[in-house]
Amino acid sequence: MDLIRYAAAACQTDLPNPLDRSGMAANTDRMLAMIDAAVTGSAPFLPVKLIVFPEFAHAAPVYPTVAALLAKLAVEIPNEHTARLHAKAREHGVYIQSGSMLEADPTYPGVVFNTSCLIGPEGIWYKYRKVNPWIPYEVHSSPHDIPGYEAPLFPVADTPIGRIGCAICYDWLFPEALRQLTANGAEVLVRVSAYMDPWGATEPMNWWTTINRARAIENVAIVVAANQGASLRHYPPYSWPGGSQIIDCDGRLLAEASPGPGERIVVAPVDISALRHERQTRVGHHMPAHLRTEAYPVYRGTAYPGRSHPGTALSYEENQSRIAEAKTRFARRSGQN
Repeated sequence: MDLIRYAAAACQTDLPNPLDRSGMAANTDRMLAMIDAAVTGSAPFLPVKLIVFPEFAHAAPVYPTVAALLAKLAVEIPNEHTARLHAKAREHGVYIQSGSMLEADPTYPGVVFNTSCLIGPEGIWYKYRKVNPWIPYEVHSSPHDIPGYEAPLFPVADTPIGRIGCAICYDWLFPEALRQLTANGAEVLVRVSAYMDPWGATEPMNWWTTINRARAIENVAIVVAANQGASLRHYPPYSWPGGSQIIDCDGRLLAEASPGPGERIVVAPVDISALRHERQTRVGHHMPAHLRTEAYPVYRGTAYPGRSHPGTALSYEENQSRIAEAKTRFARRSGQN
């Protein structure tokens, strides 16, 4: 077995929130500088090969309607920002999980996706479009909800530094999403996140750490999680607790940024060879191998009714309506009404 061991860097940002596309360039400038810092800082030790940025590092959905997001912030991918990250990946020989940006795709007119890209020296390995938007507030679309959508929902890149898959923020509250990435071959589960207070990285709730560790354990996978470190004045109406983490497949915290807003870069070793050995030799606590898929009838029917509303423009009110429908369906199926 070839030895694959390197350092990963989780880079959390504290940047002004762009109000239009022209403001995105300054954020990308800062991200490129942070990549240089991560590579330089780790150079005398274990070289950094994977660099992860948080959700909304490029731009957040600060407008309440799809029309406004399309008019002011949404961009097609690839674009100038992915091109600059590609050039930086070639310069340093690294793999970069971009911060998310709002994506417009002419194949799906009138739709906005929240998208993150894995970019290496070879170019873009995949685009991941957030499958579970933080409803009811987020009005960008899940690809799951688009009739006829055929691209993989959970792509995994088989790179020279291991098999990498990404899910964005609220996706991680759904263990099914990370299980599917693992089933698709992922060894490193990347979390691109903007996880806000009070649920974030501090007690008494600290959902951030609880979920990150649980997903590592239940999938026998490495987790590299970059959280938004924006201050309240940059990304209102929430404050953002940072706390970016790197976790091994037994849930050990290998590195953690101190909670609180502000830029941070945390670095820790990623040992793909050791992970593969664990997955091959472990008999106990190998949950993917112990999964009794047929035992869960909850997955045989529709819950959230995304695909049943084709052509309806997303809005806060429409999201509330769909949630109410899903709650009624769940109550009926669980015998609560």
